[in-house]
Amino acid sequence: MSERLVVSGLTVRYARRPAIVDVSITVEPGEIVTVIGPNGAGKTTLLRAISGLVPVHSGTISFGRARLDKMPSHRIVDIGVIHVPEGRHLFPDMTTLENLDMGAYSGRGRGLRRKTLDVVYSHFPRLRERTRQAAGSLSGGEQQMLATGRALMGRPEVLLLDEPATGLAPLMVKEVAAAIADLVSAVGCAVLLVEQNVSLALRLASRGYVLELGQVVASGPSTALAVDSRVREAYLAGR
Repeated sequence: MSERLVVSGLTVRYARRPAIVDVSITVEPGEIVTVIGPNGAGKTTLLRAISGLVPVHSGTISFGRARLDKMPSHRIVDIGVIHVPEGRHLFPDMTTLENLDMGAYSGRGRGLRRKTLDVVYSHFPRLRERTRQAAGSLSGGEQQMLATGRALMGRPEVLLLDEPATGLAPLMVKEVAAAIADLVSAVGCAVLLVEQNVSLALRLASRGYVLELGQVVASGPSTALAVDSRVREAYLAGR
């Protein structure tokens, strides 16, 4: 990745009510950045706005010279900003391989399908073992691997990950987290991570933003946020 993702002064409204207000964040090339905060803070709305799934009321979203807030979602995918939504949204009746192939339909991914598939399989060997298995019959952890692998098949410049650890057993959380970190290095993309597991998010990311009631209330290096008394009291109590 050679371009920055820049969100500047972003406001999104649902039925005239603000979901996020004047939010500004940046993601540098090759960086993992996390957005943490309570349920309803606007974290998922932020990712959906970046990927063109909800309209922007005001502010800008830029990737290099491209204005994402003025593009339809399929064009955003074409330039390399790819979203893995919460809940995975796989094609349950299609096989694992067919789901992965769906990720390579963009122009970016098509020519590198075989190479990227090898990378995905090397980091998620369970997917190779389940090539012909229906996606809907996979375990929760395997489905998250598949959703992430499918996004990587599109050769993203920026990967938007929404709650990848939700509903997973602790051992599977560790496996998925390790694979995410390794894959970012292998594919060369940046990641904007939304995650309720705050300790995990801060371990994976180099920087973070805290979102509350639709606004950024704190930001900085993950190491600093992890020892911030407000963050520890609100999100890391007992950890």
